[in-house]
Amino acid sequence: MTRLVLKRLLVSLVVLWLVTVLVFVATLLLPGDPARAILGQQATPERIAALRHQLHLDVPVWQRYFEWLGGVLTGDLGTSTATQGSVNALLGDRIIASLVLLAAAAVLSAPLGLALGTWSAMRRGRTADHAVSGVTLVIAALPEFVIGVGLVVLLSTTVFKVFPSVTLAAPGEAVWSRPSQLVLPVLTLVLVVTPYITRMMRATMGEVLDSGYVEMARLKGIPERTVLLRHALPHAVGPVAQVVALQLAWLAGGVVVVEFLFRYPGVGQALIDAVNKRDVAVVQAITLIIAAVYIVVNLLADVVGILADPRLRTEARA
Repeated sequence: MTRLVLKRLLVSLVVLWLVTVLVFVATLLLPGDPARAILGQQATPERIAALRHQLHLDVPVWQRYFEWLGGVLTGDLGTSTATQGSVNALLGDRIIASLVLLAAAAVLSAPLGLALGTWSAMRRGRTADHAVSGVTLVIAALPEFVIGVGLVVLLSTTVFKVFPSVTLAAPGEAVWSRPSQLVLPVLTLVLVVTPYITRMMRATMGEVLDSGYVEMARLKGIPERTVLLRHALPHAVGPVAQVVALQLAWLAGGVVVVEFLFRYPGVGQALIDAVNKRDVAVVQAITLIIAAVYIVVNLLADVVGILADPRLRTEARA
């Protein structure tokens, strides 16, 4: 088990290094000169040359990459060209705000999706099963911004004016100090993620409930609750863990659209602002953070899948 985790961790580190290369190259391929984009079209050649020197744009590309990578490894994400301040200081509060949003969505969507999928699988072919399958299929087909706008119309403007449609926290104020402004962004993310988990859990649980060992447990007279919790659920959670991980990892990237829609002060809003201002250091930092979240969540999903599924635990020991 330990050797398997170390192997996955090593692969994750290699992938993360490749991501740093791709992120750096992608920012180089952005059209236009960053210095001219920052100073404007009326800037003099002297000012452009001075800014290029300040941003280290006049040094070889490979040297710029290793300088940036060295800063990342030491925890220094660089200097923002828009604010002339540290990227760490700029993103510190925003990262915490986004983590609050992602954690709330994950805590609600994962158990809800697993419970709905299990409940639906135990009622296969009935009206309740068809209703859950139909509703989840429709919601899964909707983009996150459509769901967000629908929730704003339903709960904030036209029908029920219950929750604020945008974030109202003042600069420097913790976003969770007003819990009501978190409801619509969190609910949007939950509605986007839960249908996929529900459908996968239903399919997997349906196969497990039809398996021979579950049938044998029932023939032995074991209570249905024990059959479900001790025999069926552990075998069903393993494959679903990968889907849960992919959906939770999607939250790190999909949160960009949701934060922009609700004017939420997180890394998504900061990424859009950085792209508009050609703030390359901030774009690189946020992209790398999102990629790191993807890798870490998938690594944790592998571990959870092995621990939850007895068959995978046996293979890991072998």
